[in-house]
Amino acid sequence: MSSGDRSEWAQQYGPWAVVAGGSEGVGAEFAFQLAEAGIDLVLIARKPDPLRETADRCRTRGVRVRELEVDLTAADAVTRIAEATSDIEVGLLIYNAGANTHSAEFLDGDLAAFERVLDLNVRTPLALIHHFGGPMRLRRRGGLLLVGSLTGYLGSARQTVYGGAKAFTRIYAEGLWLELRDYNVHVLELVLGVTRTPAMARAGLNFDVPGLRVSDPAEVAREGLDQLSRGPVHVISAHADSPALHATADRANAVLASHRLMQKLLSGGIPSR
Repeated sequence: MSSGDRSEWAQQYGPWAVVAGGSEGVGAEFAFQLAEAGIDLVLIARKPDPLRETADRCRTRGVRVRELEVDLTAADAVTRIAEATSDIEVGLLIYNAGANTHSAEFLDGDLAAFERVLDLNVRTPLALIHHFGGPMRLRRRGGLLLVGSLTGYLGSARQTVYGGAKAFTRIYAEGLWLELRDYNVHVLELVLGVTRTPAMARAGLNFDVPGLRVSDPAEVAREGLDQLSRGPVHVISAHADSPALHATADRANAVLASHRLMQKLLSGGIPSR
C-alpha cells in the first residue's frame, strides 16, 4: 500500500478500527492489513493468548493496539466495548466473530444455546453497529463490515439457526447500505465460503474433498478491504460460482446437493436422509 493509499484509508476509516473476532484467522489478517495502513486497533476476542500474540504483531507495524477480552454473547459485551472505546474515534467496525456455536439439529438442540448463536450473529453486531454507526454518520465517513457465510443462502442440517442468522445479516446489510450511502459510510457484507482458519481446522473439517474450493485468510481479508467501499454484498471470488448463489427454482434439489457436500466436509458427517 502506497503512502497515498495509507492517507486515504486513514482519512476514511481512521484513526481507530474495532475488529471483533480479531485474534486469529481472517480477523487477525484484517488486523495486520489495517496496521499496515497505519490505523490503530481495538482487537476483541475471548481467548487472551492468541489475542495478545496478534496485538503484539500489529504493534510492530507502528500502530497503537488495545486488547479487549470479551465474550460477545455476554449480556454486558456491548457495554464493555463501548466503555473501552469511549475516549477514541472509531472509523471502522469489522464484525468477524459470527460462528455456529451450537451445531445440532434444531429439535434435538438446546434452545438457550441457539439463542447464543443469535446473540453472537445478530444481536451483538446490530448493537455495535448502532453504537459506532451513529457517530460515523454524523462525521460523514467510516466503514461497517460484517463477515457473512454462504450458509446464509441455503438451509443446512445442524445449521438451521446459524444459516437463518446469516441470511438475516445479509439482507440487513443491504438495507443499511441504502440508508448510509449518502453519508459516505461504507457498508459491506463479506460472504465467505470454506476458509482455512484455525477454527475450521479445530472443527476437523476435511479440506481434501475433491473439487472443494478453500480460501486463504490473508486473501479473504485483502479482498474484503478492497471491496468495502463498493458494498453492499460481496462474495469472495473463490466461491463466486457456488451453486448456493444460483439456486432459484428447484430449492429442494439444491438444498439436498448442498447437504451431501456438507456430509463430506464435516468431520463425522451428518446422517443421511
